[in-house]
Amino acid sequence: MKTLSLLLFFFINITCKENTSVYICNSSGAKKYHYTSGCRGLSNCTYKIIKVDIEKAKKDGKTLCGWEK
Repeated sequence: MKTLSLLLFFFINITCKENTSVYICNSSGAKKYHYTSGCRGLSNCTYKIIKVDIEKAKKDGKTLCGWEK
């Protein structure tokens, strides 16, 4: 049982860490991050859409796009 619990713990941690990248519009006025590059919220981006770490996006003051909630 202890081995199973440890395996489950590691599996959950690995799975959760896989989706740590998000997409942002690379403009100075962009305020949101997006889970997918095809998000409707990115459709007005006239700059390059880039993939960044979610922690960096949050550190830069970005919040989750309203279309993704």
